[in-house]
Amino acid sequence: MMKYKNLLQTLYRNYTKNRVLRLIGILSLLFILSGCQTILSPEQATATFWKAMTNGELESARKYTTLETQYLVNKQENLIGASLETGVIVINDLNAKVATVIALKNHESSKILSFDTVLLKENNVWKVDYRQTLNNLSILPFGGVINSLRAIGDVINKKLEQQMPFFENQIRTFSDELIRQLDEFRHQLEKANPTEKQ
Repeated sequence: MMKYKNLLQTLYRNYTKNRVLRLIGILSLLFILSGCQTILSPEQATATFWKAMTNGELESARKYTTLETQYLVNKQENLIGASLETGVIVINDLNAKVATVIALKNHESSKILSFDTVLLKENNVWKVDYRQTLNNLSILPFGGVINSLRAIGDVINKKLEQQMPFFENQIRTFSDELIRQLDEFRHQLEKANPTEKQ
């Protein structure tokens, strides 16, 4: 009977010991995994930052900006409740740009902002460079003017391309006429001074 009792105690200790070791292993793994920060892509960092801004969660938004620009993050009433879309992503080493479209929800009118969110890699994590992003936003009112100027430039270029054969023809005609007149002038000079020719 004593043998069975000792055997049961030994089995119970081993079972408990294995169980405790497994529990410690699982808890260690969970601790390690919770300590790891998920590395976000530029698009994910952009979306997370702007979602926090549209929800008015400034502290959360600041976590996704560079240390240098966190102080610039302020509540912007016109962003509250706005919808967000991201588009083309351009990554250039430690810099990235994400095309961003924010549709403002205003009672009077809906306005759409289309700009690039600028990101920098800071401590191997993509963070929004809010200063550069604000610079992109600040030129938006002039975006229409710039687009109009581009359109005018495109029209002028097309007209010039269409007129180029005409200009080339006019220059060729002018050149031929100039050569003809110079030849005529040379002939008149030769007639006026026949002695020089001899």
